[in-house]
Amino acid sequence: MTFTIPGGVLTLADELTISRMGYGAMQLAGPNVFGPPKDRDQAIAVLRTAVELGVNHIDTSDFYGPAVVNELIREALSPYPSQLRIATKVGARRGADGSWRPSLAPEDLAAQVRENLRHLGLDTLDVVYLRTASHEGTTEESIAEQFGALAELREQGLIRHLALSGVSAAQLTEAQRIAPVVMVQNLYNLANRQDDALVDRCAAANIAFAPFFPLGGFSPLQHDTLNAVAARVGASPQQVALAWLLRRSATTVLIPGTSSVDHLRENLAAASLTLPDDAIAELDAIGR
Repeated sequence: MTFTIPGGVLTLADELTISRMGYGAMQLAGPNVFGPPKDRDQAIAVLRTAVELGVNHIDTSDFYGPAVVNELIREALSPYPSQLRIATKVGARRGADGSWRPSLAPEDLAAQVRENLRHLGLDTLDVVYLRTASHEGTTEESIAEQFGALAELREQGLIRHLALSGVSAAQLTEAQRIAPVVMVQNLYNLANRQDDALVDRCAAANIAFAPFFPLGGFSPLQHDTLNAVAARVGASPQQVALAWLLRRSATTVLIPGTSSVDHLRENLAAASLTLPDDAIAELDAIGR
């Protein structure tokens, strides 16, 4: 069967070719990304529909749930299609109250990798992100020890490719001295453009840049601009924001999340949305 790949594909490294429009599985868990989904059958349907529509890049983590989302992915998609690539994250655990707790000790990072393997039912993880302490407001700390621990697991064959989530340019440089980095996942969208230089750097180095929070942080005035462009091109504001991100750089990849099949289809349709030059100019101005 031949599929149309949403947004086309991006080849990052040997045997790592991913659809630029991926799927972020975080929202399949319960409220606040904690506990089981409200509708398990719907969650399974979303995952299967994403793959049926040509998505081969799923973003997840064992701390979604925890374990809930990875077990859903295994139930829905295992035995996994040969073209499917699953990216997961380590570096945090969840408290009994659903709180997010950094967990970056090298020995626990190794334990988290093995937990992801077990719950996904895999022998090797395609991509593992190191989730840094910047998610809790701490920035610019050295990540050499933590990234080095993951690089050792890569040498052992438990991980194929390494990635970073919530990093500065200096931390990316530090990690690259230890092992290749194939993906970066940071906050970035039309209204939050602090990582413009990092987006360009990743594109020049053929590193995928996966923005999270693609529709967050807008002021009312910025919302008005986005809504006006969306009305003009006959699309939803979210579709316009996603289409702008895909156009932003050649190595931008998107992982919008949803627990609805209809919303999934709407998100994927953004990959085929063409934005005219005047719309691009208006949208570019939002971030300035």
